[in-house]
Amino acid sequence: MSSTACRLYRNTTLGNRLQEILLQFDKAINSALAQRVRNRVNFRGSLNMYRFPDNVWTFVLNNVEFREVTELTKVDKVKTVACNSKNTGSITTE
Repeated sequence: MSSTACRLYRNTTLGNRLQEILLQFDKAINSALAQRVRNRVNFRGSLNMYRFPDNVWTFVLNNVEFREVTELTKVDKVKTVACNSKNTGSITTE
């Protein structure tokens, strides 16, 4: 979708409502994870690519091992996208 079409869509009633719902979902998931999850998982892999455009980190790892206390899970590729949690109240368009 082109950036113009994206902006037009986001400014519609449906686009605005979807952004509100996704923001509420993000807040609920963050709260639930902070209060309910107590397990720790370690992971190790080979860094394939990383970048930091527009204050958003993107990492791609290859041959990744996730290790919990008694379990080991191996996957070929993991992509992680992370942004600053202090900006969760603002919605930007590109």
